[in-house]
Amino acid sequence: MGDGESPKYRRVLLKLSGEALMGSASFGIDAEIVRVLSDELASVHAQGVQLALVVGGGNIFRGVQAASKGMDRVSGDHMGMLATLINSLALQDQLEKRGVQTRVMSALEIRQVAEPFIRRRAIRHLEKGRVVIFGAGTGNPYFTTDSAAALRGLEIKAEVLLKATRVDGVYSADPVKDAKATRFERLTYQEVLERGLRVMDAAAISLCQENKLPIVVFDIRQDGNIRRVIAGEPIGSIVSE
Repeated sequence: MGDGESPKYRRVLLKLSGEALMGSASFGIDAEIVRVLSDELASVHAQGVQLALVVGGGNIFRGVQAASKGMDRVSGDHMGMLATLINSLALQDQLEKRGVQTRVMSALEIRQVAEPFIRRRAIRHLEKGRVVIFGAGTGNPYFTTDSAAALRGLEIKAEVLLKATRVDGVYSADPVKDAKATRFERLTYQEVLERGLRVMDAAAISLCQENKLPIVVFDIRQDGNIRRVIAGEPIGSIVSE
């Protein structure tokens, strides 16, 4: 946290999009981005924060896009789940190079490369100071990795769901396309749903709303922001009751 800041949260679920790992490339994994990200995650972990991650797969494959081009949606979603595992293994590799014990837990059985997701074991890993990366989404087609993040966050009793994005919070409109778009510092779940704001998909928002799991949306591209948001600094947008 730096400068004597102590973490506000002790157990967090960090949702990273697959796109966050590709940097300025149009596809795949940017090794330098993963290294920088792993440095920051390792420094947060060193503060005693119990850290769980859900990583998307959109930098490699998107089931929805494939379905729109004629592929069976279920097949496409299964391919997307495997893409999230590729990203999870890349992060695990870099975290372990920094001395951070890391476990990838998969919602699909693929025991040669990842443990099966077992809730109690995941919590035990966190209690023992290991970073846990949840791969393969929920294991079910038609559910996004946002929904997986909400679900896993609730299952491990995380205090907050941190949604890392490419913008510095939730806006009234797309800030890239609309110069008059304004950023919200705080929103209720209901406001997000009623306004159709693109925070997470509606299923994920509803799950957080029903179980009172706060969401913080923040910009992953600025170095140090993960530390800042876990320290409780007022960056990004908070979605809560």
